Amino acid sequence: MEKVPPCRLACPNGGDIRRWIGVVAQRRQNGVPEAAAYERAWRIITEVNPFPGVLGRICPHPCEAGCNRGAFDEPLAINSMERFLGDWAIDRGLEFRALTRRRLPEKIAVVGAGPSGLSFAYQMARRGYGVTVYENKKQPGGMLRYAIPSYRLPKPVLDAEIARIVKLGVDIRSSLKIGEDITLDELRSRYSAVYVALGASQGRYLGVPGERGPGVWTGVEFLLAASRGGGLEVGRTALVLGGGSTAIDAARTARRLGARAIIAYRRSRAEMPAGAEEIEDALAEGVELVPLIQVVEVERGDDGRPVAAITRRTRLSGVDSTGRRRPVPVGGSDTRLPVDSVILAISQRPDLAGFTALDRRGDWLPEADQVLGESEILTGGDVIGLGIAGNAIVQGRLAAERLHERLRGSAARDAGRATARVVHATDVRFDSRSSAHRSAAAKLDVAERLAVPDAEVVRTISEQQFLAEAGRCASCGDCFGCEQCAMFCTAGCYERLPAGTPGNYFALNLDDCLECGKCIEACPCGFLETDETGI
Repeated sequence: MEKVPPCRLACPNGGDIRRWIGVVAQRRQNGVPEAAAYERAWRIITEVNPFPGVLGRICPHPCEAGCNRGAFDEPLAINSMERFLGDWAIDRGLEFRALTRRRLPEKIAVVGAGPSGLSFAYQMARRGYGVTVYENKKQPGGMLRYAIPSYRLPKPVLDAEIARIVKLGVDIRSSLKIGEDITLDELRSRYSAVYVALGASQGRYLGVPGERGPGVWTGVEFLLAASRGGGLEVGRTALVLGGGSTAIDAARTARRLGARAIIAYRRSRAEMPAGAEEIEDALAEGVELVPLIQVVEVERGDDGRPVAAITRRTRLSGVDSTGRRRPVPVGGSDTRLPVDSVILAISQRPDLAGFTALDRRGDWLPEADQVLGESEILTGGDVIGLGIAGNAIVQGRLAAERLHERLRGSAARDAGRATARVVHATDVRFDSRSSAHRSAAAKLDVAERLAVPDAEVVRTISEQQFLAEAGRCASCGDCFGCEQCAMFCTAGCYERLPAGTPGNYFALNLDDCLECGKCIEACPCGFLETDETGI
């Protein structure tokens, strides 16, 4: 039975983390030069994720929360390791490889050049399909380009990873809006299938007096305007509403524009969707966080610009549909907070103009594939619901695999994964390892961050740190060739293979086995176990 480490289960994309780390960690015993090991690891990552340099910077890395090593000392710095490989590959100009030289007859259209649309395009192009991507903005990247500031994601990194996808033969046509420049019906008539990955680019308003007008932006509008540069006036005090990554990015951007930035959140800090590290970085840069408060009115002056926000305290009550405690307004607690600008980073929704022919789920498109006439319509990314970039990328990949399976009758990926067994920390013998702190990425000094607004805050870890992290991996559930089983086997059941590879170093002759269980007790990674039929 396959044994799956919890890091992989926690990864939205199901990336084979143990495998690519193992290639690096076990390179010497397999006689693999470091450069070759790095490239192999990068290619394993990019089987499911064409953006390792990007996600290595912006992913909230749930895989690390699942890492068994956290029960011993600290989880592996998986995200930093992925970023190292992403940057290493960019520096060396590595390119993607197609899975086939065949050019298949079906032509595929993609609407939206964000992470989901580009992930889908990548997976279809490498399988031999002609893919055309339609994007309504001037450059591809979606929210990766227009909503994530350069101090978190430098544009050259994004450009380099998109360029690889284009080199596979993907045609990206920019500044084209569906419903105006080309219709969905036209796409259906030209292509065998259409993948709709519009994203959710429209910010939501609160519905309170004074929120519409100059000096008030939605979070997406503000970050888009900031990315264009020049002429964005936030004044001395900017109030940001919301608790997610967009709110954090907006507040940190406002600080870089010279404003006092205040985040008002109607729940407690514990309920904030933004990652803990994001919040800490914002606080270190001088962003102020005021939890348990909501805005009930934006007060405007004679010139029509904001002069204050009327706020009201909240308290938390029972759990709501989001699984978090519900904020309840506290009567008689209204306060006037002087502000010069307000940024509403509370939520977003997609712009579905031009897609009236498709089934809807309220403001969203359903996840289910649809068929219109002879064309298949697939959906993914934020157009079906807000989520992290990693979710959007996996939705693009899975949609491509579904479509390819229908068009070619190929086997579905990850078949049988439901029967795999999860390897828990209790299955791993950490007493055989030395405690070691995880490698921490260096960060730019706060004063320099604010002085050079576009300067990237978090640095890529060094090669030495990368290799140290690879050595910390416990290879949970997979043999890494430690030889403990052979050393403790008195019957000599284990024979080392002449050409071992990660997870495959020994052959076991069960005919000679005495069933003493010493090998299982000695196995440090939880690879060996017994069942009713033996080892």
